[in-house]
Amino acid sequence: MIAWPSQLKALKILGMNARNIEYISRYNDRALYPLVDNKLKTKKLIESYGLKAPELLGHIDYHGQVNRLMDMLPKTGGFVIKPAQGSGGKGILVIVDQKEGMYIKGNGQKVSYNDLKRHVSNILSGLYSLGGKDDIALLEKIISFDKRFEGYSFEGVPDIRVIVYRGYPIMAMMRLPSSQSDGKANLHQGAVGVGLDMVTGQAISAL
Repeated sequence: MIAWPSQLKALKILGMNARNIEYISRYNDRALYPLVDNKLKTKKLIESYGLKAPELLGHIDYHGQVNRLMDMLPKTGGFVIKPAQGSGGKGILVIVDQKEGMYIKGNGQKVSYNDLKRHVSNILSGLYSLGGKDDIALLEKIISFDKRFEGYSFEGVPDIRVIVYRGYPIMAMMRLPSSQSDGKANLHQGAVGVGLDMVTGQAISAL
């Protein structure tokens, strides 16, 4: 459905351009952007404050290190490979299990070790990064979510996102992985976004 900007404004819908210009750019120091545009820097920052984050198993900074990937991979169970500066959730590879030398995705698809190396090489080459610039590949431990979230999503970990404006929480949403999003809680990839009432926690609508 297509709507005019005036119609969106009348409905009090904040578009991405207005969000970026009128809120993010206005109230955040540009010099601090690299700390949130790079997941490796963000991880180190939040860990320095003692905040919880998925365990970092390792990172690959350039192509000459790709052959070290096997040394970083856990011998059993799942893990996640993602670009440090990915855009729109692209380039995130979620492995939920390992069996007979193959790596199993959430949808049951099997990938080989060579597939993993190729994926890392694509990340380093900037295939998924903002502006196509060279990137870093992160290897993280997979998250096991609380049983209270079971039944809310498809083959992936749901999460709750709270938007904070100048120190105050103003809105919240739940992101639910779907078959279209390949088990990832990213709306750009096809996950379901559920608006939450900030007072009651009840779902308002979904998209």
